[in-house]
Amino acid sequence: MQRPDNLSDTLKKLKITAVDRTEDSLEGCLDCLLQALAQNNMETSEKIQGSGILQLFASLLIPQSSCTAKVANIIAEVAKNEFMRIPCVDAGLISPLVQLLTSKDQEVLLQTGRALGNICYDSHSLQAQLINMGVIPTLVKLLGIHCQNAALTEMCLVAFGNLAELESSKEQFASTNIAEELVKLFKKQIEHDKREMIFEVLAPLAENDAIKLQLVEAGLVECLLEIVQQKVDSDKEDDIAELKTASDLMVLLLLGDESMQKLFEGGKGNVFQRVLSWIPSNNHQLQLAGALAIANFARNDGNCIHMVDNGIVEKLMDLLDRHVEDGNVTVQHAALSALRNLAIPVVNKAKMLSAGVTEAVLKFLKSEMPPVQFKLLGTLRMLIDAQAEAAEQLGKNVKLVERLVEWCEAKDHAGVMGESNRLLSALIRHSKSKDVIKTIVQSGGIKHLVTMATSEHVIMQNEALVALALIAALELGTAEKDLESAKLVQILHRLLADERSAPEIKYNSMVLICALMGSESLHKEVQDLAFLDVVSKLRSHENKSVAQQASLTEQRLTVDS
Repeated sequence: MQRPDNLSDTLKKLKITAVDRTEDSLEGCLDCLLQALAQNNMETSEKIQGSGILQLFASLLIPQSSCTAKVANIIAEVAKNEFMRIPCVDAGLISPLVQLLTSKDQEVLLQTGRALGNICYDSHSLQAQLINMGVIPTLVKLLGIHCQNAALTEMCLVAFGNLAELESSKEQFASTNIAEELVKLFKKQIEHDKREMIFEVLAPLAENDAIKLQLVEAGLVECLLEIVQQKVDSDKEDDIAELKTASDLMVLLLLGDESMQKLFEGGKGNVFQRVLSWIPSNNHQLQLAGALAIANFARNDGNCIHMVDNGIVEKLMDLLDRHVEDGNVTVQHAALSALRNLAIPVVNKAKMLSAGVTEAVLKFLKSEMPPVQFKLLGTLRMLIDAQAEAAEQLGKNVKLVERLVEWCEAKDHAGVMGESNRLLSALIRHSKSKDVIKTIVQSGGIKHLVTMATSEHVIMQNEALVALALIAALELGTAEKDLESAKLVQILHRLLADERSAPEIKYNSMVLICALMGSESLHKEVQDLAFLDVVSKLRSHENKSVAQQASLTEQRLTVDS
């Protein structure tokens, strides 16, 4: 083992030879240093730092020198230690190392890549600096040229994996042919570990829509489908992991509008057909990926209409049926997401209702999982939009309404709470049914609709006010006490007096005030709160509908006072 005093001698000698540029002596010193680092990296690194030799390394990183690879190797070794990274940056090593990435020498390239990787390890600011210095196009080019060199390929992949985590890298990657190179490389790999390395680069890159499309065009999807086919029946841990990675990545590619539409191919595409076959599979991961893929394909009306006409709803209902008792929550969530999206086009609603989707969805009413509750509510809300009969049927379902009222209090889950309120309001707005209103009053839902009128979201405020106006018009006597105890009149006064309230909120609040005048106790509350002052100011409102409604409301208030 090299003694410490020998190391000190080596460092002194290296200082002299670095200035004289005597290649042979320099090479001998570098070999000694590498040997010392191999024996005790940390101690040797500390001595290198203390000797001030790092500053000299910048001048030794020159393309034409036979020692360059060794210098880069020493930098790579010392930069394994966290305490050496800043000194390497301060010694000005990054710029000459980046310039060496254009070298033709494969050993120089490998050690340079290692050195840069270790110096910038775990530092987003240094990685961003590399991106600004243009290393991404250079590394992509290297991968294409040296794809036969396993060590260099691995170095490039590790670098891509680190850099792809930074948002600023995506645009640069998108302007190279990275997609083509990675897919080419992927097709050649047989070993699980090597494919996993490529997957680790593909996943962050595929978050960018432009790169999604490039990967689809480069043929990645075909590779992924092949992996799924090969691994689907295997119970080996590696194969199960690879099946999950491949199917997850497939779903990620479908999140881009262009890439999704390209793969849909009017519903006739091979990819779409293969994904459909995953839904009835016995493999939970494939069922999940299949349902998520359908939810992603269902992002425009044309695709939704085509899929509903071609029997996708029955496949999803069968899938849900298999997961009712102790089912897989992620599969339930994904299948409900797909049904919710499919229910958005108007022409699909009646078809899905007659196919029995509401009955299939209501089986999950007892679920205690907020993500499932959230999608269940969204699906029902989409289905009853402008479907009076379905809204009435659901609105008279006491179990459903009671569950909605319970979820309206789910303070830990804002999404579930918001969707429950919106569905309560939708049941009234679309059914315009006295029976539905009575069911909601009896289940204690009124106070939630009144609270919803104070929501920070204008769309929810509006939905609440329209539902409350229908309650006041159709069943005021039944709801009177609940409206009173929920302080509706005070809330309406506040909404009208608040300058920040949107015009449609002011308009619907005044419509509601007029409807409440039919109740003696509420009428008295309106008089006590001096509504006339607030309403008369709104006669000069810039929005014509608001101004007109203010005049009508003022007349009503004056006549009834």
